[in-house]
Amino acid sequence: MLTLASDIEVLVRFGRALADPIRCRILLALRQAPAYPSDLADALGISRTRLSNHLACLRDCGLVVAVPDGRRTRYELADERFGHALDDLRTAVVAVAADKTCVDAEERGCC
Repeated sequence: MLTLASDIEVLVRFGRALADPIRCRILLALRQAPAYPSDLADALGISRTRLSNHLACLRDCGLVVAVPDGRRTRYELADERFGHALDDLRTAVVAVAADKTCVDAEERGCC
């Protein structure tokens, strides 16, 4: 039985997915278009086993879905709004990185 996640659960799941660079690369690739695991593994330059583990995590987080396609399985973002959210996060981080708030950020290695 599917239930709706709370706002906090959604953010935690999204954060868990974004905590790994490979999962970020997978999400960005799926933002462009749905893909088959073998094609994703080749495009990302990782083993199919490693990709499978990351796809399982992304499925468990509710961010991607596996869509049966004949004898193959295609992966895509669970909701197209995730693609927009990724774009918003990417551009927000770039904007924040360019506008350092600490006067001694360089010395302290923060911001």
